[in-house]
Amino acid sequence: MTATAAAPGPVPFELPPENRELSPFTGWTRAHWEATADGLLTAAWRFATPRGAMLDLPGRPSRTGVRSDGLEGYARTFLAAAFRVAGARGADPDGRLERYADGLAAGTRTPGRDDEESWPPILDHTVYGQPMVESASVALSLRLTRPWLWDRLDEDVQDRAEEWLRGALRHVPAPNNWYLFPLTVAGFLESAGRGDSATRQAIERGLELLESWYRGEGWYADGDGRAFDHYNGWALHLYPLLHAHLAEDSGQLAHHGARLRAHLEGFSLLFDGNGAPLHFGRSLTYRFAANAAVALGALTGHTPLTPGVSRRLLSGSVRYFLDRGAVSRDGLLTLGWHGPHDATLQDYSGPASPYWASKGLLPLLVPEDDPLWTAREEPAPGEGPARAVALPSAGLLIQTGGDGTVRLHNHGSDHVPPHEGESARAADSLYARLAYSTRTGPTAAGNVPDNHFAVEVQGPSGTAVRSARVRIHPMGAASAPDGAWGWAASWHTPVFPSGGPMVPGLRVQSLTYVRGGLELRVHRVVGAPPGARVRLTGWATGVPDHEAHEPAPHEPPGSPALHGLHGLHGLHGWDENAPATLRAPQGTAFTRWALVPAVTGDAEGTALFAALATLPSGAGPEAEADAVPLHDAAALLSADDTSAVVRWSADGSLTRIAFTPYSAEVTTSQGP
Repeated sequence: MTATAAAPGPVPFELPPENRELSPFTGWTRAHWEATADGLLTAAWRFATPRGAMLDLPGRPSRTGVRSDGLEGYARTFLAAAFRVAGARGADPDGRLERYADGLAAGTRTPGRDDEESWPPILDHTVYGQPMVESASVALSLRLTRPWLWDRLDEDVQDRAEEWLRGALRHVPAPNNWYLFPLTVAGFLESAGRGDSATRQAIERGLELLESWYRGEGWYADGDGRAFDHYNGWALHLYPLLHAHLAEDSGQLAHHGARLRAHLEGFSLLFDGNGAPLHFGRSLTYRFAANAAVALGALTGHTPLTPGVSRRLLSGSVRYFLDRGAVSRDGLLTLGWHGPHDATLQDYSGPASPYWASKGLLPLLVPEDDPLWTAREEPAPGEGPARAVALPSAGLLIQTGGDGTVRLHNHGSDHVPPHEGESARAADSLYARLAYSTRTGPTAAGNVPDNHFAVEVQGPSGTAVRSARVRIHPMGAASAPDGAWGWAASWHTPVFPSGGPMVPGLRVQSLTYVRGGLELRVHRVVGAPPGARVRLTGWATGVPDHEAHEPAPHEPPGSPALHGLHGLHGLHGWDENAPATLRAPQGTAFTRWALVPAVTGDAEGTALFAALATLPSGAGPEAEADAVPLHDAAALLSADDTSAVVRWSADGSLTRIAFTPYSAEVTTSQGP
């Protein structure tokens, strides 16, 4: 099994009784969403400054400092309040909007000697960028609540707020989804009758760049590189389509709505049967903001999902985190995944950063009599039989396990800007791994990397150094119409740590072929120097019944307590078929410490390596790995430096994998 964190106790705010007739999977109704929004807001506002311009939540500051963090607390909780009040058609019995109005008036005052509540100005992203991010949340919240907040403000407060917001139009965003922040600010100003050439230009520029980042199948790159992650849902689809929806722009609605529908065809599979979204990419502390694309589809009607499926995904994702300690005992969202977890964070994360999870409360905009709330819940797309779905445009391969688990095999997302050299940055564990799942997290940077293929060579000092996977070049992806199998492939130039050697001509080609709960991983090394070795690692998991503590020192890797966790079996090229067990003491977001299986082998010149892997959680009744031991699930029939043929034990079918210098070919046929 895969270890998951236990809930530390009940959610620290009251939730209504469950309704298992309407919601057989989650028990949640709209009332649970309202109670969650209310509970989160009440807890956060205990830390408001006297005039409400900032919410100074406890914790270590981000790299931009406490004033920026206080603005972040105001802006991101404002989103939750806006969804809550706008979805209730202006009903605001707790007077939340009055508090945000007061905070807006205080935050936009000209800073004085004793004025610590004035918001920092919006400047270029290279100078002091975070306020530009928060300007979008402020602007969108003002747009959603305009009849009940903005329209009732004194004109001088409106003028000051406009002047502060226009900083987003005058300064340079980061070269990625940040260009949608000025678009969102401009959309609000135009809706409030304050548009001009600058607002039109900001909207046009944002939409123009968005077009250049579209890769097909509903997936955007986050900028000019190949970063595909949750920013697709909570930014790249959210801002332009919500802008079109609020502006009632039928042309833009149709254009962006079609892309959202295509996105949800694949993305809806990336939620576990237990509600968890995929643990992949940066900013994971935003947690259930991952459901924003599903909610946006339900709100606008641009979705392939039925209302019962949409609510199943939406309620499941929020409940997943509430049940696992994402909210502290004092009602605050913590910096982490389940509970606090430093390795999940980026340096821009501060105490209020998790409140971008407010985007996940977008379903509250959907009227209470909509089928989203009245239809009976249905199973999530990932809860059906094991299947494979390829996303060639993004270089990704989705694998559902038949028991609710979901894996994503990454052969296309690397988060490396195209203008940067590959050696300019270290591998990012949130993008560089071969695979991610809804029940495991990548190991921390200082630990052995999971799901990684490394080339080991001699460094300048004579010590061995292992390579990183940094820039990923896709070589294709495909899946069977019925989802019975799928594959994705890529190549990369191994990068060695700072001070490591340069190895001209060294290249690694990687291919993952999946069927049922099994993964066939094939790697071809080209140009390896004499004495080079390679190492492949599998999934990082905890130990059954030992989730909360490290095994005793006397328990060797081969002891019964560790038996059965490997999930990795060598087929060709390795020293031994059975893997060794490596330790990752810093653990993952799912387990306090972790074990990682690994196989090793010699590589010189051109060499091919093949191994079987599976997520060792006991993939359900649909998974072949559950029917037979991994070492009996398939047999290697032949292999050379460019190809391999494997026979699958379940039905005798054959899979042939062949590499050319920069591409791969896969054929599957019935055996004799």
